[in-house]
Amino acid sequence: MTDDFEARGKRKKLIAELRKKGITDEEVLRAMDTVPRHLFMDPAFLIHAYVDKAFPISSGQTISQPYTVAVQTALLEVKRRDKILEIGTGSGYQAAVLAEMGAKVYTIERHRELYRKARRSLAELGYEVEFFFGDGYAGKPQYGPYDGIIITAATREIPDNLLRQLKTGGKLVAPVGDVSSQVMTLVRRSGEGSFEYSAHGKYVFVPMLRGIVKEK
Repeated sequence: MTDDFEARGKRKKLIAELRKKGITDEEVLRAMDTVPRHLFMDPAFLIHAYVDKAFPISSGQTISQPYTVAVQTALLEVKRRDKILEIGTGSGYQAAVLAEMGAKVYTIERHRELYRKARRSLAELGYEVEFFFGDGYAGKPQYGPYDGIIITAATREIPDNLLRQLKTGGKLVAPVGDVSSQVMTLVRRSGEGSFEYSAHGKYVFVPMLRGIVKEK
């Protein structure tokens, strides 16, 4: 499947919808207008690719709602060459948006099938992303500290291990709460062992789980 005129037109309409919903970060909007979301979904579901809603992918996971991707990305305030750690690669779409913005992206996925699919999708689009198959709770301290960390699954609390991998001045964004509802939480590391928290609306994500999942 290619990125044709029809898909680009649908993307333009989606970006206009995101603007109406209050997304103002022009670089986030540019990246999302550039990255072909439909290439991260089954070809049979092109009709759903540019509707502002989450959609099921394999391994019992979802590709996040575009509005949610825009909110999380905007909260990170990504700059070119920022080092960003993503916990939960999923389809790879969020990683592609970050890479399109010029970030150096490190992403961890616990499902082997998703890890392989996402790695292939981003390579075909020409994005250079560091992929890891593993447990997101551990992070990747050997590549840190990071300017930003994004958690794309619901967590009851933000792991201290991930907070320690932030640079001073760095930001972490995560949906925090139980399985039914979470609060999008932004954490800024203001100093050694010092963090500032702010809340940015309610969302629903699949849960963040420990361990890895290999193919059957």
